[in-house]
Amino acid sequence: MSVSVFEFGAFKLDCDRFELSRAGRSLRLEKKPMELLILLVAANGHLVTRAEIINRLWGSEVFVDTEHGINTAIRKIRQALGDDPEDPHFVQTVTGKGYRFIAGVEAIELKGVESVRSEKTSDPHFERPSNGELAAPVADPRKRIAAYITVGVCTLLAVAGIAVYRSVHLRRGEITYTQLTNFTDSAVSPALSPDGRMLAFIRGSDTFMSADQIYVKVLPNGEARRLTDDGQLKYGLSFSPDGSEVAYTILDPPNFSTYTISILGGDSHLLLRNAAGLSWLDQHQLLYSEIPSGSGLHLGVVTGTAPSTGIREIYFPAHERGMAHYSYASPDRHWALVVEMDGMGAWAPCRLVSLDRGLPPRTIGPNGGCTSAGWSPDGAWMFFTAAVTGSSHLWRQRFANGPPEQITFGPTEEDGVAVESTGRSLITSVGVHESAIWIHDAGTERQLSSEGEAGVGWSPPAFRESDKILYYLLRHGPDGSGAELWRTVVDSGKSEAVFPGVFMLGYDVSPDGKQVVYSTAAPNGKTRLWLAPVDRTSPASRVGDMGGTSPLFGAQGQILFQQSEGSSNYLEQVNPDGTGRSKVVPYPIIEIQGISPGRRWVMATVPESPDGKGPANMAIPVDGGPPRRMCSTYCNPVWSSNGKFLFIQVEDSSRESPGRSLGIPVGLEEDLSVLPAEGVKPMAEARSVPGSVSVPRAYFVPGADPTHFAYVNTTVHRNLYRISLP
Repeated sequence: MSVSVFEFGAFKLDCDRFELSRAGRSLRLEKKPMELLILLVAANGHLVTRAEIINRLWGSEVFVDTEHGINTAIRKIRQALGDDPEDPHFVQTVTGKGYRFIAGVEAIELKGVESVRSEKTSDPHFERPSNGELAAPVADPRKRIAAYITVGVCTLLAVAGIAVYRSVHLRRGEITYTQLTNFTDSAVSPALSPDGRMLAFIRGSDTFMSADQIYVKVLPNGEARRLTDDGQLKYGLSFSPDGSEVAYTILDPPNFSTYTISILGGDSHLLLRNAAGLSWLDQHQLLYSEIPSGSGLHLGVVTGTAPSTGIREIYFPAHERGMAHYSYASPDRHWALVVEMDGMGAWAPCRLVSLDRGLPPRTIGPNGGCTSAGWSPDGAWMFFTAAVTGSSHLWRQRFANGPPEQITFGPTEEDGVAVESTGRSLITSVGVHESAIWIHDAGTERQLSSEGEAGVGWSPPAFRESDKILYYLLRHGPDGSGAELWRTVVDSGKSEAVFPGVFMLGYDVSPDGKQVVYSTAAPNGKTRLWLAPVDRTSPASRVGDMGGTSPLFGAQGQILFQQSEGSSNYLEQVNPDGTGRSKVVPYPIIEIQGISPGRRWVMATVPESPDGKGPANMAIPVDGGPPRRMCSTYCNPVWSSNGKFLFIQVEDSSRESPGRSLGIPVGLEEDLSVLPAEGVKPMAEARSVPGSVSVPRAYFVPGADPTHFAYVNTTVHRNLYRISLP
């Protein structure tokens, strides 16, 4: 006897297919919300407590921020069903207890038992108490037996995946989680003092280039104390050999610099310029990354002392866009694990490099974007956090040729590795995040997207059709399937995938909204460019046989794109049929950032500015002429949808502030002569450029004027945990 399909209202829930549909159209619902919906529907009319939800969906052995997980799942269920929590028709909150599914449910595939049907408006066995809360139904024995069969079978379906997870988890040995911080927001980037007694971290959501502040605490239960108080972009924390100071990297254009600050607080002090991801090999010898003069952003690993003497090159990525941001020396100081970005600016798998034996570097760890690494005290194990199939988890590998082994699993993600002196536990940041599109208009804000991770990939969201339509990339789950292009009608909120099942790296919608050019990953690790009509009246056509990323429509119908040639990237163009390929400018670029609405200017980062002062953000004229510097340090310029304003961020966002941008009037002619010759400076006020306005947000998607824009709102909840190793 089994129940596999339920109907309630206009919805159908298929347990076998794990699918929710309405009017024959499948509705996207992620795994945990779907499991919870099945649990609630199967227990129709009965209270399902939060404790029961935790036990059924996560279990006691599996770590997860359950309170946040339940709230998020309920919200996504209500969004899928169009249910109002203030006046529910499907899911009722029983304050302080749990939830009850209150719609009439019909089990339409019941083998061995007649169909079960309950209507809250007509079933005489339902009683509504005087306080308005639905009471559990007093069913006759036959219905009660059928209802329990329904609950049991569908709940079994809902938690089958968890049972599989538990079996895999337990086969690998038991691990335990001990919480070390308890912030309502986020703590990331853990670093341990040499004696293992003190923990440093950044209280913020960004694990790389964060404008948030550095904190320290004595383990295990000391109070967290704030050390820094500035808006500089930071990363790469490490303790000095005596544990008295914390070193960290800041973006210090045109390069990076390393500062130190006492664990007791006070002012920070410059330790070494042109040094990133610094750590100590001994009291005097340092391991860090630097950018050679004239090489743009080509960041490689060196050893030396402070000040910069006795520098010896260890490893530089092959591509000039490659950046080796972190390096972690083995206990015997013969090897280092390197965390690097590839030629596209994406995190690559880690590298194992020799510090003193001249052996060639090789890829190490899992095949995914590696963001941190560490060693066991005896050097026998290497540890990594890496994103494989879309989710970042902890991995380990026996030095030097053992197979990578995944340590953590489940719905939360981990980032950062600090190995404790016993070698039997790690400290990492554990948590969840969500990204959604929001609209700001005339002083009001509202959420536009309701599911998945919005705004991923190399192309930001974009308005079209007089700001009535917003396009954006959306990833629906941490399964590695990639991001689809979606569009949403701003007024109604109606959303749809433009090309369902097509996973893109980057895209551009033509100014008239009729075509899309996009890039995809090819099976050989390369990329491909495609052109397709938005209305899907004809299939997508491949643009020539070249690769390329960050495609854009040009003013003359050509397609502009970024192409890697040898060890450099170039801005190139080609006709839609693949003919007429050429370089737009002869000099290399680091990466494309966008294009102006009139298609006159391509914004890009270049390795060397015209004044010879290192990397710069430039506006490159497509039809020829000198480029214009956009900002004096680093920025990500964006244009209003009608081209009248150019926006440049002057204050970075942080946990305490959304940041700030300067809106500069350039007119429909996109006249950039109004920009200062040296570019817009950090913290610039509106008066610095005539006619400018300040917008209280650093990163956003402008509409036609400064009061109308969209932005990606990312909610992060992470804390630091000690994880015991199996």
